[in-house]
Amino acid sequence: MSGKTMLVDLSVPIEESESEPVRPVIDRQGHQAGAAVMSQIFGVPPENLPEGLGWANDNITLITHAGTHLDAPWHYAPTAGGERAMTIDEVPLDWCFSDGVVLDMREKADGERNTAGDVEGELERIGHEIKPLDIVLVMTGTDRYWGSPEYITHGAGMTCESTLWLIERGVKVMGIDSWGFDRPFSSIIDEYRRTEDPSIIWEAHYAGRQAPYCHLEKLANLDRLPPHGFKVACFPVKITGASAGWCRPVAIIYD
Repeated sequence: MSGKTMLVDLSVPIEESESEPVRPVIDRQGHQAGAAVMSQIFGVPPENLPEGLGWANDNITLITHAGTHLDAPWHYAPTAGGERAMTIDEVPLDWCFSDGVVLDMREKADGERNTAGDVEGELERIGHEIKPLDIVLVMTGTDRYWGSPEYITHGAGMTCESTLWLIERGVKVMGIDSWGFDRPFSSIIDEYRRTEDPSIIWEAHYAGRQAPYCHLEKLANLDRLPPHGFKVACFPVKITGASAGWCRPVAIIYD
């Protein structure tokens, strides 16, 4: 690869240290276990295989929202903008490869809202005007807590208003480096107990009921990117009829 191109991994791994309720269960089957399976399939004694070893394999039980993943419109509601919502296998590929933009919201406190005004202000600061199919990545700094029980309580989340503001300008894919695109559940729960206002619950996700869009959750390494001037590739695993697909998004920075 040319030295003038840099790839930045924007994902966290799928691993058993992830917090409930999305913690995967991984059964790793080593080379000796693989030799036993190959012996049965091919009718060859295990000791006749090279060093008596076969293939390694892994059996994983996990939901589609474990690790870094792309949420499909179907995750938010059965309809989007009055039409049947797309499942992850139906998301257009051109949504998933486009120019990237990073919005730095690290000064926001945990549980705060990233409002449309915040988005506009940050775009003005970095000198970028949103265009259709830009992939907008919200940096909260929460990825530094990955692997700890506190991970799910950190970060400032998007709102219905700020999400729709981006959708109205042609953005189809957004993302965030925290557990969820909305504010942390703990913050939403505390506020609902005080206000009993149901409109605050999952409001950024529910914006997808008005117009279709996708978002990436559990991103990482956004601090290694420039504010704009790079590409993002975030193709999800193609799972028929699913609400999300695991994804290893990559930023491509050209000199």
